[in-house]
Amino acid sequence: MEKREMKKLGVTASLLGFGCMRFPTTPEGKIDEPRAEKMLDMAYQAGVNYFDTAYPYHEKASEPFVGRVLNKYDRDTYYLATKLPTWLLEKEEDTERIFQEQLERLQKDYVDFYLIHALDKERWEKVKELNVIEHCEKLQREGKIKYLGFSFHDDYEVFEEILTSRDWDFCQIQYNYMDTEEQAGDKGYALTEKLGVPLVIMEPVRGGSLAGFSEDIEEMFHKLDADKSVASYALRWVASHPNVKVVLSGMSTEEQAQDNLNTFTHFKPLNEKEESTINEVVKTLRSRVKNGCTGCAYCMPCPAGVNIPKNFRIWNQYHIYQRYGVIKYSWEEMEEKERPVNCIKCGKCENVCPQHLSIRENLEQVQKDLEEAKRK
Repeated sequence: MEKREMKKLGVTASLLGFGCMRFPTTPEGKIDEPRAEKMLDMAYQAGVNYFDTAYPYHEKASEPFVGRVLNKYDRDTYYLATKLPTWLLEKEEDTERIFQEQLERLQKDYVDFYLIHALDKERWEKVKELNVIEHCEKLQREGKIKYLGFSFHDDYEVFEEILTSRDWDFCQIQYNYMDTEEQAGDKGYALTEKLGVPLVIMEPVRGGSLAGFSEDIEEMFHKLDADKSVASYALRWVASHPNVKVVLSGMSTEEQAQDNLNTFTHFKPLNEKEESTINEVVKTLRSRVKNGCTGCAYCMPCPAGVNIPKNFRIWNQYHIYQRYGVIKYSWEEMEEKERPVNCIKCGKCENVCPQHLSIRENLEQVQKDLEEAKRK
């Protein structure tokens, strides 16, 4: 198993980290514990020593399950990561109260890597207001937290503000070859490298959307090596960045686990030909975007309540990956009032759109395309 040293922390972690939010499940939606335990054992025995869970994963069942399975192994042979659910914080004492609850659920005396979960601008303000970092630093002095970091979901400017606010032990960002300009992105990666903050990566395969494509894209990868999975190239793209110390993969099947173990047991950075192919794949995928909406929201608020940028984002995602599963949750969970079908064709949005998009016409197509995709 490929290992990476976090020199700042004196830690050597497996380059592959086991993300514990997508375990196989039973027909009732519960963790399929025998299968999930087998996968955790398979990973541990192959040299994976970084296991990442969180308070809400699997409807709060992930922490107790992972803690129980890891009890069979010596505590100093693996690193356990979990996260503080910032959305549950209401008063100062909540940080330490919830952390103590997590220790009990995990059946552990300490957590190796503790993250302030899913920070964005709004949650960062709450973290400052409730002195969350000070409480975490107290727990760190007591030896209950070894390394303190955060996970992140917002724009680069917010990331820069948070990352430069203190000397973080590590941080976790979403990063993959399709999202280099989303969230922290390439600029965020460069900043962590400059500041010497070790990186843990989530969504390297973009929730599975970089694991399988239409035949033309798959053929581009198979020409490189017919025996390598499409997903392995996404993982290797991320891991070819030197400041990436752990690449998390949320594995749902034994086959996924074995494929990932093969990728990182015999890890090789991307070569020039592979990099060139991925660049071509990205170019091809991005060419499928249906309109040039930048999400600037000049068109908002819509008099009829339609969420124009959200609809276009989902529409473009669907056409990029050509798989309904990629946007299923976003589309089906959208509030009824936000849907394109509510457009009254007033044209107010088109008068202010910097991209001069045919918004009314496009919204009509969004509704048609996605309802049709849902029926397939």
